[in-house]
Amino acid sequence: MNNKILGNKGEQEAAIYLENHGYEIRERNFRSKTGEIDIIVSKGKTIIFVEVKTRGSYAYGVPSEAVTIAKQRKIIRTAQAYIQSKRLYGYAYRFDVLEVLAPKSGNISFRLLENAFEA
Repeated sequence: MNNKILGNKGEQEAAIYLENHGYEIRERNFRSKTGEIDIIVSKGKTIIFVEVKTRGSYAYGVPSEAVTIAKQRKIIRTAQAYIQSKRLYGYAYRFDVLEVLAPKSGNISFRLLENAFEA
């Protein structure tokens, strides 16, 4: 399975995982001129910007290691654009990383890193 297909599968499974854990999906693949955010959810009065990282194995490290400082800055700028475009000023915000391990065996596992980084 190529990386694009694996990534799309991971994002789809991540959305289901989040919904099953009480999160409300607000938006998927939000794009602005500053970048893209995979999934935006809410829980109570908190808006959560979720970066999904999918891997088929741990052969190249833990998925969250791919969320570099540069990637974090891009996500933060894009989150600011989202907040402004939707006028969501009365909410708390956080940035999570959701690791999806999707091996060929088909047993998908998840690890949600809440507050993975700060703005």
